[in-house]
Amino acid sequence: MPDDGPDGQATVVRGVDGCKSGWLAVTIAASGPIVPTVAVRPDFAGCVAGAAVIAVDMPIGLPERTLAGGRGPERLVRRHLGERQSSVFTLPSRAAVHAIDYREACAIALATSEPPRKVSKQAFFLFPKIREIDALMRADPALATRVFEVHPELAFWRINGETAMALPKKVKSIVQGSGLAERRAVLIAQGYPAAFLDTVPRGAAADDLLDAAVNALIARRLHAGTARPFPDPPLRDAFGLRVAIWA
Repeated sequence: MPDDGPDGQATVVRGVDGCKSGWLAVTIAASGPIVPTVAVRPDFAGCVAGAAVIAVDMPIGLPERTLAGGRGPERLVRRHLGERQSSVFTLPSRAAVHAIDYREACAIALATSEPPRKVSKQAFFLFPKIREIDALMRADPALATRVFEVHPELAFWRINGETAMALPKKVKSIVQGSGLAERRAVLIAQGYPAAFLDTVPRGAAADDLLDAAVNALIARRLHAGTARPFPDPPLRDAFGLRVAIWA
């Protein structure tokens, strides 16, 4: 049975992933059968309330300078992901992340990275969400006890017996099938109802739902004290925020 909170309600944990309309959050009980709910929120603050642990696929703890391979977490987790390691992008410096203009972000990134490296457009489009979490965590240090950085591909690796997914999420193979189907099967084996995984909320995509769902399983591990940080122990950024990817 799920643990009960002080108000008699079941303690819940939450997996969160960025989506087109903001943030997609999957909530499940901290233990026991998986009876998930899902919601799309316009801001990350709306994903935090009511959950004992929130596991989010977004960098927490920004570097002042970027070395080859990124922060310690990126370098450590890639080795476990095989062909999926390209899904872990190198985070540029805090100053680059906080730049609003793409050319400015690239210029700052070049000046604050060794070796010099520009910002990809894909990473730049994530910067508003990274800034949102960074501001929230810095404004409320108590959130550090509840909000943790995760990465879906590392989460699937952990849940799948520490074996990386064979296919990229959005690739179909005549021989192997679909990357989404591969991940869906792993989640069903963990107890997620198939019907839940097939119902994508408006404003989100199918891969957002699967990613948030697997993040919620890592939130369960975090709540139980069985999740592992990469690196262990976690690093700290200039503002004291924990720098680690958990699985």
